[in-house]
Amino acid sequence: MRSTSWLLVSLCVICSVCQSAHGENWGQWRGPFFNGTTNETNLPTQWTRTENTAWVAELPGASAATPVVWGDRVFVSSVDAGRDKLVAICIDKKTGSEVWTRDISDTIRKDSRSTFSSPSPVTDGNVVIFFYGNGDLLAYDFDGDEKWRRNIQNDYGQFAFLWTFSTSPVLYDGKLFLQVLQRDVAVDGRGFRDRKNESYLVALDPASGEELWKHIRPSEAKMESREAFTTPMPFEFNGQKQLLVIGGDDLTSHDIDTGQELWRWGTWNPQRITHWRHVPSPIAGDGTVLVCAPKKDPVYAIKLGGTGTLGDEAVAWESSDNRIVSADVPTPAFYDGDFFVLSDVRNTIMRVNPKNGEVVWQARTPGRAKFEASPTVADGKIYTVNFVGDVVIFDAKTGDVINNISMDEASEDAIRSSIVVSDGQLFIRTNAKLYCIGKSS
Repeated sequence: MRSTSWLLVSLCVICSVCQSAHGENWGQWRGPFFNGTTNETNLPTQWTRTENTAWVAELPGASAATPVVWGDRVFVSSVDAGRDKLVAICIDKKTGSEVWTRDISDTIRKDSRSTFSSPSPVTDGNVVIFFYGNGDLLAYDFDGDEKWRRNIQNDYGQFAFLWTFSTSPVLYDGKLFLQVLQRDVAVDGRGFRDRKNESYLVALDPASGEELWKHIRPSEAKMESREAFTTPMPFEFNGQKQLLVIGGDDLTSHDIDTGQELWRWGTWNPQRITHWRHVPSPIAGDGTVLVCAPKKDPVYAIKLGGTGTLGDEAVAWESSDNRIVSADVPTPAFYDGDFFVLSDVRNTIMRVNPKNGEVVWQARTPGRAKFEASPTVADGKIYTVNFVGDVVIFDAKTGDVINNISMDEASEDAIRSSIVVSDGQLFIRTNAKLYCIGKSS
């Protein structure tokens, strides 16, 4: 009996150690916790394009989409520039070799600033789902067999956006979520001309693609301010699972089972400025939701726990000096009890207290190239990458630069893909390559 008990204890200890040492999957654009972080440790800080690099995979074209990783598979949304096609790619995580590639559709762009492949794929380990700015939404199993296919524009109407639409699909609680926050009138001939365009959220069955619910999201915003390139963010507060959505001058929270709006805040644009298109997604942490006003305007922390239409009393704090705390494109991260805000318009990165908005530290981003990829924070480090492929690592406690590593040469295509962490390795996408940094654990 005594030996049996000792054996059980030993097995529990071994299992616990193995579980803690095992790397996490990165199945969504903003990672396993929907906030740009992971619990992984012992991450690399020293490497070059050839040293401490497990493998390098060639990619057929540039894309702002962030890769996702699950088990021994890496999934990448891309363009094939040489063939003018949108493609979905599966890469072997151990070797970097191509497992499969699927052609999605012809024509990769409608404007010069981006391509249809900007949205990031998403996976739950059973299916991997790709979405593209032309409306194509497809699901594959890990062997590359197509499970279902839809086109959101064919199903719900042509997108009414001035620029190429982008939002990343999200998997949470057994549902696939997608948002389309757009203009109410046609723009440059896109959208309905005989009636108003509706902004909406949809929840789909990830196994079949069938609609579970659709919620029309009203807005009083005007013109371009109705357009959002954000991604809905799941979170749980006081035991209630919700979906955070920002765009059209408002932050809203929705019931994940019905899409019903639970609360709404939007006192930050009383003049109804018409050019407030929205890019950074909302991030929840420590009882607040951080939202970044467009351009060079402030960030706001909204208290969780409200219901209905919220007023100024819901604002926990507003950054008092918008020359310091602001972000126009990158989505902040939440890590170690604080928000981390990367400002592409102020060339700064800062650690911010979620309770009062106090800037714990502020640092300049080195060089002259812009940083629009959202930061990844883990293991006490902040991993960022700029337009020309310079990976800059900051110390999360002090803001000091740990390293600055060039991963690409300057080109016409700006690098906007965030850095991914999985199994002790970093996955860095440049215009023509995907790097796996660090040795496999």
